[in-house]
Amino acid sequence: MAPGIAIATTNEVMESAVIQAPLSHVWHLLKLPHFHQFLSAIKSSEVIKGTAAETDLVKWTFKDGSVVEVKQDEHSNLDHFITYSVIKSDPDLTYSGVVSTIRCWPITSGDLENSTFVRWTSKFASDADVGAYTFLACRPKTTN
Repeated sequence: MAPGIAIATTNEVMESAVIQAPLSHVWHLLKLPHFHQFLSAIKSSEVIKGTAAETDLVKWTFKDGSVVEVKQDEHSNLDHFITYSVIKSDPDLTYSGVVSTIRCWPITSGDLENSTFVRWTSKFASDADVGAYTFLACRPKTTN
């Protein structure tokens, strides 16, 4: 490899939690326009109108005043996951991109039976630094 040529890498971060509510309650909040009901750091969510019919774009306004526009890349009601990417941000992101997936599973036995296990993974572009990962510190709201 020639000197001075960077190797592209992916920085992946994963968070998980158990939410003491049935999967049916949690899953309905995991639609991009409803994220403000799931994630406490988001003040409001709104669908961006005037985009292509096959593209779902949503604007999230955070309580700190920052705004991001996200695009739904995948959504499965059968496997209970949603994948989305940030396409625009104000203020600008300090990295070139991130793709996130949130997936849910029902807990079917034990002390937490009838709760939901949630895994949130985000794959950041290779130019992201550790500070980019702080958005995962936003915890889901209690859905009891």
